[in-house]
Amino acid sequence: MLRRFAFVVVAITLAACAAPQAPVDEAASLAEDGRSIAEAQCAACHAVGEYGDSPVAAAPTFRTLLSRYRADVLEEELINGIRVAHPMPEFQFNPQSADALVAYLRTVQETPAP
Repeated sequence: MLRRFAFVVVAITLAACAAPQAPVDEAASLAEDGRSIAEAQCAACHAVGEYGDSPVAAAPTFRTLLSRYRADVLEEELINGIRVAHPMPEFQFNPQSADALVAYLRTVQETPAP
């Protein structure tokens, strides 16, 4: 009986050691990719973080973009090459990059004033 109990304890201990690691938070990873894209591709004109002014006055801060655009519409425009009233370089994102950038935008949005 004691031998069987010891076997069960050892088996449970080994099973716990072999348990898969917790999955990486895919949303956080996607947003981190989006942050990297924003810093590399957009930060010359836009404030891409949670504070600060945009280097180019006509360029909106990233923390207010989703109050101006619906996320799904913005994602489509990024893929198709966004066209806006102010001067902006021509670009197109692949769907994965656009998804990552929008995921990042969601993490830095200001709460609208009441």
